Amino acid sequence: MSSLDTVPAGGRGTGYLAVFAVREFRAVFAAHALSTLGVVVSEVALSVLVYRLTGSPLLSALTFAFGLLPYVLGGTLLSSVADRFPARRVLVVCDLLCAACAALMVLPGMPVAVLLALRCVSAAVAPVFQGTRASTLSDILGEGGLFVLGRSVIRIVGQSGQLAGFGVGGLLLTVVSPHAVLMSAVATFLASALLLRFGTRRRPARAATDGGALVSDSLSGMRRLLADRRIRSLLLLCWVPPMFVVVSEALLTSYAGALALAPAALGLLMCGMPIGAILSETLVGSLLGPRGRARLTMPVAVLAMLPAVGYAFEPSLGWALVCQILTGCGIAYTLGLDQWFVAAVPEELRGRAMTLMTAGLMTAQGLGMTLAGAVAEFVPVHQVIAGGGVLGVVCVSAVLWSVRASRGSSGDGRGRRQPRAVTALDP
Repeated sequence: MSSLDTVPAGGRGTGYLAVFAVREFRAVFAAHALSTLGVVVSEVALSVLVYRLTGSPLLSALTFAFGLLPYVLGGTLLSSVADRFPARRVLVVCDLLCAACAALMVLPGMPVAVLLALRCVSAAVAPVFQGTRASTLSDILGEGGLFVLGRSVIRIVGQSGQLAGFGVGGLLLTVVSPHAVLMSAVATFLASALLLRFGTRRRPARAATDGGALVSDSLSGMRRLLADRRIRSLLLLCWVPPMFVVVSEALLTSYAGALALAPAALGLLMCGMPIGAILSETLVGSLLGPRGRARLTMPVAVLAMLPAVGYAFEPSLGWALVCQILTGCGIAYTLGLDQWFVAAVPEELRGRAMTLMTAGLMTAQGLGMTLAGAVAEFVPVHQVIAGGGVLGVVCVSAVLWSVRASRGSSGDGRGRRQPRAVTALDP
């Protein structure tokens, strides 16, 4: 590791400025901002294009759904890609595949079925890309406090990118065609690939390739990860809280309709959770050290469920916005979780572990949204949101008990670097 990339093991006394002092991270950050913008803009453009071609609200909505559904396939069947091949090559190839999919969408006369299939392909490689990038951050920033802050920055960019992407995509569609907007997405993916190719170092693959099939290797790695009690409990802590957090977000349109709110008010409510997430990540990452962030993990994971309970009183626009912002603030629990997770996972499985974590997270959110919508067909929306908060407190508390019980139970310490400052932060 060069002197420029060297970071303190514990990350003590460091903050976001120290993260950006690492040259490679600046390249990863810029590439992530571009690719996030490209993903969101292409989603908006594709949904408009499909609607104009078919006039079907269902098919238009499927362009967004198909951005989530393939996660579970890519995350389980392709996760070993993150460990079997050099990380930089994986990241660049994933960006190029997304660029190729977006470029093919631009071709005139492309059938809607093919457009949706291309959307599935780009979504299937997303967990591989995100898992590889997450595991690479531990190489670039070390396994201490800077890694946690780096992951935090990536999440902040993701939240901000969604806000900016929907705005930019909508603005572009007022002046140019969906095909032109998709071409701009191609440019962002290509720019991201160039930044990663020339802005990051080449590192060897984490795991030696034994010639086994890619899918079987992925499934074998997943079984190893899930067989470890500590890793399994931390994965659940990553997946379960977001599954309940998204209930209110999924039902905001229906809730706004019940209150007869204007579309602008609905848009304001939609911004609540991203705003809360950005604020909490920035403040906790800037003001607290590794130990303080770790101590917040468990209480904040539970507290994130409580704002939804406020919907039992059918809050007005202002109070509903407060509930959404406070719910978004709960994302701060992931800063401590990231540190525990990277310390628990064997290094040769880290890429697969991060890919599995990402795939499970997206799947859990999709499941939460689906179940919330199904229940809301029979139960008033405000009661569904409040009930989700209550059930979330119960389920998250059970997961936290499992996390505490798993302390020190990880059965495979081989191939793992656990700095003293890291293990001291375990719950």
